[in-house]
Amino acid sequence: MERDSGQILAIQGLSKKFGDTVALDKVDFNLRAGEVHCLVGENGAGKSTLIKVLAGAERPDSGSITAFGLTHSRLSPQQSLEAGIATIYQDVELITSLTVADNIFLGREIRKPWGLIDANAQNRKTSELLRSMNVELNPLTLVESLSPAQQQSLQIVKALYLNASILIMDEPTASLGVEEVKALLKLIKSLTAQNKAIIYISHFLSEIFEIGDRVTVLRDGKVSGTFNISETSIDEVTKAMIGRDRSLFRVRDRVSTPEVILQVRNLTLRDEFSDISFDLHRGEILGFGGVVGCGRSAVMNVLFGAQKRTSGQIYLHGREIDVSNPAEAIAQGIAMIPEDRKTLGLFDMRSLLENVAIVRNEKNRPVLNHAAETSDTNTLVASLHIVSAGLQQRIGSLSGGNQQKAVLARWLLSKASVYIFDEPTKGVDIGAKEEIYNRMIELVKEGKSTLMVSSDMPELISMSDRIAVMRNGRLVALVDARETSEHDLLNHFLGIGHHTA
Repeated sequence: MERDSGQILAIQGLSKKFGDTVALDKVDFNLRAGEVHCLVGENGAGKSTLIKVLAGAERPDSGSITAFGLTHSRLSPQQSLEAGIATIYQDVELITSLTVADNIFLGREIRKPWGLIDANAQNRKTSELLRSMNVELNPLTLVESLSPAQQQSLQIVKALYLNASILIMDEPTASLGVEEVKALLKLIKSLTAQNKAIIYISHFLSEIFEIGDRVTVLRDGKVSGTFNISETSIDEVTKAMIGRDRSLFRVRDRVSTPEVILQVRNLTLRDEFSDISFDLHRGEILGFGGVVGCGRSAVMNVLFGAQKRTSGQIYLHGREIDVSNPAEAIAQGIAMIPEDRKTLGLFDMRSLLENVAIVRNEKNRPVLNHAAETSDTNTLVASLHIVSAGLQQRIGSLSGGNQQKAVLARWLLSKASVYIFDEPTKGVDIGAKEEIYNRMIELVKEGKSTLMVSSDMPELISMSDRIAVMRNGRLVALVDARETSEHDLLNHFLGIGHHTA
């Protein structure tokens, strides 16, 4: 490896198969000190496998990994750490019942001469680390009380304590709001200023172009291109990802009618939101936007019965309804595709078939028609292009995008009249996004109505008829999606130049 080029990591000819499936096919990739080298590709393109190989969690079939001048045919987890590689996964890997300091020193505790943990020393060292990174956290704070953005920052600080020179960041902003994303990207820039190198994986191409120096695209396990960010475009990267052009914004026909399907009046959940009122029309997609913590997801949870409202009324088809639990919401014809598919939407150890068919089975009848369930599930799996080895494959082994589409398939079988989508395309690739969008459009064309929470402003603007803006637990504006822009929407989110509605 050429140290004078600044290159600190080189992957050459890396290949990995799982049975007959080729996950990585002669992949070449390199990383320079002080750069952000982004890695993009559709779900199943090989990104996760490459990360696991670098972290020592998977063993490649062939190829080599050279880190700081030492060449390996494979890395063990310990060798990966010793090489200065730290991986920060999309799902936060912290012990939430422990403090900030305890998490940083977990497994590498500072001990007194007689063997007891020196908590005071750990707290002092934690304060020093946090100050050096301009991260405002209290060493004594329990991790469970931290926001997603703060937890991401803590994982970065922990990696630096382990003397990491290379940070692999897997979808770090997937659960963050606009302002939190800005703060994290600022932190990443400060890391590169200290000559740390970042491998940055994200489905948000706008982030790639803001934070990256180079971007490598994987498609079907192969490198389809490596580009200097300053010399390429979103269109070129998108084409390399999927083999064809794809617009960032969609254009769709509006099919909403004046008929009101859902009315919400003065809905309140103590400590979350208050006095929320809006109408949802037949054939309408009503988007909900705002910074993380504004209360938008809590509103959806109340409408689906996952949280019990403090006060307010909900009317469906002109009749007041009580949705004190999800079973009642389902019975009334309200479906919800949740943000956290791992804990709220899926039964990881059950099959694809069982996960898709479960809601209709519970709703309609105690006696199952296995042949009908299999046929209907097969039809949806095909139409949504859910990639699997078959309906009996354990759903936890599918990619994130395919899991998301499986949750959608489940609710499509339920024949609801109101669909709630909470971050419907979070963590999925461009191809999966289009399939989810197409199905949402089909639903409203069929006369269904949709509520959509999204942190993706292009998604909000292009998919919504109207956008409800929430701020500090209140609905502060309802805007026509066709007459707004990302800039104007962000100002609404932050309360800049707008008065509360």
